Amino acid sequence: MPASSLPPPILVADEDSLGRLARDLAGYPVIAVDTESNSLHAYRERVCLIQISTPDADYIVDPIRLADLTPLAPFFGNPNQQKVFHAAEYDLICLTRDYVFEFANIFDTMSAARTLGWPQVGLAAILETTFGVNLNKKYQRADWKRRPLTPEQLDYARLDTHYLVALRDRQLQALTESGHWPEAHEEFARLARTRGNSDDAGRNPTAFWRVNGARDLSPVQAAVLQALFAYREEQAERMDRPPFKVMGEATLMELARRAPCHAEELQSLPGMTPEQIRRHAHGLLHAIQDGLHAPAQRAPQSDREPDEVRDRYDRLHTWRKERARARGVESDVILPRTALWDLARRPPRTHGDLARITDFGPWRRETYGEEILALLTRVTPSPRRT
Repeated sequence: MPASSLPPPILVADEDSLGRLARDLAGYPVIAVDTESNSLHAYRERVCLIQISTPDADYIVDPIRLADLTPLAPFFGNPNQQKVFHAAEYDLICLTRDYVFEFANIFDTMSAARTLGWPQVGLAAILETTFGVNLNKKYQRADWKRRPLTPEQLDYARLDTHYLVALRDRQLQALTESGHWPEAHEEFARLARTRGNSDDAGRNPTAFWRVNGARDLSPVQAAVLQALFAYREEQAERMDRPPFKVMGEATLMELARRAPCHAEELQSLPGMTPEQIRRHAHGLLHAIQDGLHAPAQRAPQSDREPDEVRDRYDRLHTWRKERARARGVESDVILPRTALWDLARRPPRTHGDLARITDFGPWRRETYGEEILALLTRVTPSPRRT
C-alpha cells in the first residue's frame, strides 16, 4: 500500500490501550519495532516513542504519558515471536536501559542487508529501492519528548516500522537461498544480548580525557579542562540539554589552553558567543581558577597489549579484511571486533577452545574455525567456501 494511502496509526497513551495492544500482539509471530529518543535535546536521553507494526496495524506507544510499560515485557522476551528492527543495537540499548526489557528472537534488517552484501543498508535507501517509498526526513532531529505530537509526526514515526515485516520476508528468502541464514541468525542472537554502557560521564572525574586533544595539554591545562568539563556537565544537567549544546569541546580546549582571567578575554575566544559570555562568564572564570589551583592532571597510561597479542590481532585483522573483500561485505560481517580481540588475547588451540571465544558462535566456529586455528599457529590453511 502506498504510504500516502495508509490508515492513521493507533496512538497508545493510556493503560487500557496498552493492555489491549499487549493482548493483540500475542496473535502475531512477526512484529516490527522501532524507537525514537531525544538524545539531541536532553541531558539524559530517554525513549520517547515506541513504534510497533503488525501486518494489520501500526501502533505508536507513548512512554511519556505511560508510567509503566511492563505489559510489553512478555512480548519482547517471547522466543516464539520475532521482533524486527532496523539497526537494532541502539534501540535495544535504549529499551534495556529505560525499561530493563529482555529480548529474544531478533531480526535486524540492516544486519541482514550487510550480511547479504547490499550496496546500501540505510532504511530510507532500502525502502526507496524495494518499495518505492520516500521517507521524509523533516522530523529526523525532532524533540520527540515534546507534546502534543502532531499527526505528521505520528505518520513519520510509523513509516520506520510499517514496511519492516515485508522487508524481513524478502530478506529471509534471500538469506535462505544464498545459504547465509545461519550466519544472520547467529548475528541476530548476538544483538539480542546487547547491553548498553551505564557509564555516566557527568559523574566520572576522568571523563574529560575523552575530549579530543586533551592528552596533548600540559598537566596544568589538563586540570583546568577537568574543571571546565565538570562545569559544563553541571550546566547541561541543570538546563536539561546535551553538553555539546551548552558549549563545544573545541571551546573547552581553547579555554583550557588560554586560561583567561577576565570576561573581556572571552570575547576573542573562538566558539564563544555573546549569549554564552553573558550566561557563563562568571562560572567559566571560576572553574578556570579552580583548575589552576587544583592538582595537575597527567593522562592515564593506557594498558598496552603485549607484542604477541598485537601480532595475533594484526594477523586476524588482515585475514578478516581479505575474507570480507572476497565476499563483498564489510569486515565485521565476517567477525566482530570483540571476537578478534578475544582470539588475540586467548589464542585457541582446539575447537573446544573456540567455543569460549566472545561472539564466536557455532556457525562461525564451523565456517572459520580451521582457518583461525591454523592462522594462529602460523600455518597457511586451505580456504573454505561459504
